[in-house]
Amino acid sequence: MSHPLDLKPWASRRAFLAIGAASLVASFLRPARANPLGETELTTSTYAQGTLPKGVRSRMIHGINGLDVHVLEAGHESPGRPLALLLHGFPDLAYGWRHLIPLLADAGYHVVAPDQRGFGRTTGWVNGYDTPLAPFSVLNMTRDALALVSALGYRRTAMLVGHDLGSPVASYCALARPDVFPSVVLMSAPFPGTPAFPFNTAESEASSVQPNTDSQKLAAALAALDPPREYYAQYLSTRQANDDMWHPPQGLHEFLRAFFYVKSGDWPGNKPHPLKARTAIEFAQMPTYYVMDLGKTMPQNVAPFQPSAAEVLASKWLTDPELAVYTEEYGRTGFQGALQAYRVYSDPDLNAELRLFSGKTIDVPSLFIGGKSDWGTYSAPGALDLMRTKATTRMRGIEMIDDAGHWIQQEQPSRLSTLLLDFMKEVGGADHTGG
Repeated sequence: MSHPLDLKPWASRRAFLAIGAASLVASFLRPARANPLGETELTTSTYAQGTLPKGVRSRMIHGINGLDVHVLEAGHESPGRPLALLLHGFPDLAYGWRHLIPLLADAGYHVVAPDQRGFGRTTGWVNGYDTPLAPFSVLNMTRDALALVSALGYRRTAMLVGHDLGSPVASYCALARPDVFPSVVLMSAPFPGTPAFPFNTAESEASSVQPNTDSQKLAAALAALDPPREYYAQYLSTRQANDDMWHPPQGLHEFLRAFFYVKSGDWPGNKPHPLKARTAIEFAQMPTYYVMDLGKTMPQNVAPFQPSAAEVLASKWLTDPELAVYTEEYGRTGFQGALQAYRVYSDPDLNAELRLFSGKTIDVPSLFIGGKSDWGTYSAPGALDLMRTKATTRMRGIEMIDDAGHWIQQEQPSRLSTLLLDFMKEVGGADHTGG
């Protein structure tokens, strides 16, 4: 019986090698996909397609609070350096710190930026709208950070920075474990304090257990405006938000380009200011990427602000090859893991555990940094003042960076690094080594 491929030995060997080479090339070119369990087949080409700065490496660290965590790091060649831990927000990745990482490494730090739970190449989380949300709670993500520090062989960080959704995680790191996180820098999202138990109610006959309907009332008031509006966090908590953003009509790359652009200092429409109260009339002053046109998806809300070809070329902080990294990563995983945090914040049962810290403040040295063109600082009315006057006891300042919107670490990394390093000198952060 003849073989279907009746090749001579030398031809057979050549064919075998050719097939093997083709398979190897295909394995590098094949896009990675997230399976229903959230595990990821990471068979893409070299991470970030050559856009990482020199000295910054990508690697996986296994066994981190149930996760295999993807990190970018620099300064790892020299043992004994103090640790700088950078926590990103939405819809960012560890990659968002790429411009800052070398600057901090050059200043003597071992700099580590993880893809947080639900994001990027970090695996071990379950990818789906109907999955339990408890693993995405603030305290579990705080444990993620604590476990990563320990796995890296450190007893404490020298520098802890949290941006956007990374800010509340960094806040609870400093609040719950000041021995491990002896200073904290919060960016773009002020920390308003811990949820409190009712105080001095023992003699009251009325029940202190009252349902919190503030969000529902605000949603109804926004919907009653002309034109009707919707707060972005409410939309991002819905079942359809993931698919809307994963498969937008303009394409994922163009959607992400518009989203990054409209929230940056490049878009001239960003003129943020404090809001007087948590009311629909006040919220309606925010652009439609924060307070959306009701009935429109996020891609539809940002589409009118798509930057021109010239504006894209002028965006030196996020070139098209760099944006392609985001397109590839979110094209592979979708957004659901990243969106779980918004659902957590609206879940009373998951937020109840934060009352363990009722009345507690952040007592380590802290700093807040915002972009002058970023509405994020004011999107929760009153949070900035609460952070400064009640939620922290050793806040060294509130710094607002010129020519920066929401993506401070990408738009103005040099100015940001100066602020961070000056803060560390002030609080003695460079003395916090590992071991």
